[in-house]
Amino acid sequence: MRPITVTVGPLTAGSANNIALSQTPGAAGNMTINGSLASGGIATLDNARRVLITTTDTTTTFTIYGTSPTGATQSESFLVVAGASYSALDYKTVTRIAVNQGTTAAVTVGTNGIASTPWVRFDEWALPQVAIQCDASGTVNYTIQQTLDDPNSATNPVLPSAVTWVATSDTNGVNATGTIQSNYAYAPTFARVLLNSSTSPGFVSATFIQLGVVPY
Repeated sequence: MRPITVTVGPLTAGSANNIALSQTPGAAGNMTINGSLASGGIATLDNARRVLITTTDTTTTFTIYGTSPTGATQSESFLVVAGASYSALDYKTVTRIAVNQGTTAAVTVGTNGIASTPWVRFDEWALPQVAIQCDASGTVNYTIQQTLDDPNSATNPVLPSAVTWVATSDTNGVNATGTIQSNYAYAPTFARVLLNSSTSPGFVSATFIQLGVVPY
């Protein structure tokens, strides 16, 4: 497999209301996207990253619509727990935020300091070993993750927002703060690097190389 390189960061400091300022929707419908990142009803983030919803309302379902790090359209729905919850997916733009009912408390929508690289897809027919190198720049904390879930599976598809990500078994790749090399003895379905925290302009660039090609 040819080397695949993906990057996460740098991220500007998070803000709880840079996508949508405080508002209390009175009925089902769309929130107003009017934070500092918004223009014409669309919020464009500095780099693809998680979306944070802050409210004490625990019964309203919020649905985020927007685009992925690669520009594909995506959406996900969730309830807010313990005052604030953030998306499972990373958004480069947020085009709409819908609620299924009027909220019982004010809501703000913004960003935190968490993001991940685009997903790297491996070849299940090729040799399984994978070499990994993560080049860290600046102040970062990150974890290599992988999954066997597949949203494109013909027999057991999983929603992208419901994919279960597992931290690498290499402890050097969990909460890492510098450049490291690692490997997989087997090829998962997907891998990514999760940026747990950073100080701008910190970022992580990760290269994955799967050994060989499809064997004869």
